[in-house]
Amino acid sequence: MPIFNSLFSWLMKKRIHQIELFIKYPHDVQLELFKKLVTSASETEWGKKYEYSSITTPQQFRERVPLSDYNSLKPYIERLRKGEQNLLWNTDIKWFAKSSGTTSDKSKYIPVSNEALEECHYKGGKDMLSIYFHNHPDSLIFDGRGLAMGGSSSITEVNNESYYTGDLSAILMQNLPLWVQLKKTPSRSIALMDEWESKIEKMAHVTMEHDVTSISGVPSWTLVLIRRILELAGKTNLAEVWPNLEVFFHGGVNFDPYRKQFKELIQSDIMTYVETYNASEGFFGIQDRTNESDMLLMLDYGIYYEFVPFEQVDNENARTLLLDEVETGKNYAMIISTNGGLWRYMIGDTIKFTSLLPFRIKITGRTKNFINAFGEEVIIENAEKALAIACEKCNAVISDYTAAPIYFNNNKSAAHEWLIEFARKPLNLDVFTDAFDNALKSLNSDYEAKRYKNMVLGPPVIKSLPDQTFYNWLKKRDKLGGQNKVPRLSNNRKYVDEILTMLNT
Repeated sequence: MPIFNSLFSWLMKKRIHQIELFIKYPHDVQLELFKKLVTSASETEWGKKYEYSSITTPQQFRERVPLSDYNSLKPYIERLRKGEQNLLWNTDIKWFAKSSGTTSDKSKYIPVSNEALEECHYKGGKDMLSIYFHNHPDSLIFDGRGLAMGGSSSITEVNNESYYTGDLSAILMQNLPLWVQLKKTPSRSIALMDEWESKIEKMAHVTMEHDVTSISGVPSWTLVLIRRILELAGKTNLAEVWPNLEVFFHGGVNFDPYRKQFKELIQSDIMTYVETYNASEGFFGIQDRTNESDMLLMLDYGIYYEFVPFEQVDNENARTLLLDEVETGKNYAMIISTNGGLWRYMIGDTIKFTSLLPFRIKITGRTKNFINAFGEEVIIENAEKALAIACEKCNAVISDYTAAPIYFNNNKSAAHEWLIEFARKPLNLDVFTDAFDNALKSLNSDYEAKRYKNMVLGPPVIKSLPDQTFYNWLKKRDKLGGQNKVPRLSNNRKYVDEILTMLNT
């Protein structure tokens, strides 16, 4: 261990120096990266279509290449999944990260190149540790094990070639070097299990026997695991099980609703919480200051950034801004071009800059209505379709609705609460609820996973509201009129609680 710690310390200091360089010269680093990406893809089908070989400036790139989303790139991705290559990127794509779907698809399949794995996702993981050690030079996390929650993956054979599809975490685990595997718990075979109930059970039994010093994962699933470990161990807090636990690296959803629960369950004076911003499409940010929750935008991961002012998100011809044009405190939709073959791709997140020297960001939401309190990423299109299916099955008609999360409470699962004003009520609200829940599962794979055996999300809680409820609520807020609409999906309970309070007074 002393040799390992000494080696990592040397690598960490070298990397911190590189981070300091892109902090000092952000625009130069991004311009160099832009040229490298365009040159690399110039002979691909996409590159030839948009004449990448003659693009020499970011301005030409913005004028010539359209903004894209998953649906516009889907024809290329489907061909990649069938074994074609050199379409969006110039090296072979054998990995596809599965994430929540679009309006017309249950799941998205994001191509992951070897360059994206090494220069983005793994680099982000190493930097996460480097920055943590830089801020906590006396850390002893390598004296114990790191607990990581993995997803699941599958293999497809096409023309005697293997193509792998799975959660990004599963893809990363499949490719981890041996020395990293030796410091992880549980074993890869358990971490990549498909059946989540058995997986949580096995993870709890195995990990509680190790000296776990760090945890990385999505807060919702991590809470499920922690509660099961405490139950098995007969302990009241995690510090009694893992006295040397010192850091939780979290991402995927807003951590604020979970923070109090984690502190109550862990009860450790040495515990630190570090936010990261990583997704199937790339690794974007790392919290670099212990007492501040914003994140350093990582500029040398093979990702070229552009930003659309939030008010122009629905404008297909919106002019994007580069890093030298953004301002602090304003909402922007993030646009990325990557070494995995995503070109001027709108990932759906909105951010604001908290600092321009260096560039630090906070995630402010999504470009569309959504609920993503537990990693379920339910979008407005999912909700509308599922409600329509339930209404058809139950001969009901909805006039208005809104929805928000119900957060974990003691040992109860979380859920979604739906306030619905029916023009024609279903004969049986329980039947309607069941039909809606099943429809939503069929439309959204992340929601389906979180609903599995009520382990993270319980059944939706649907409340039928009296007639004119939403009208009266809008009137009370002085929001009557055609331009004022009932918010459909919210990632917090502000509107739902306002309505329920109004009804109870």
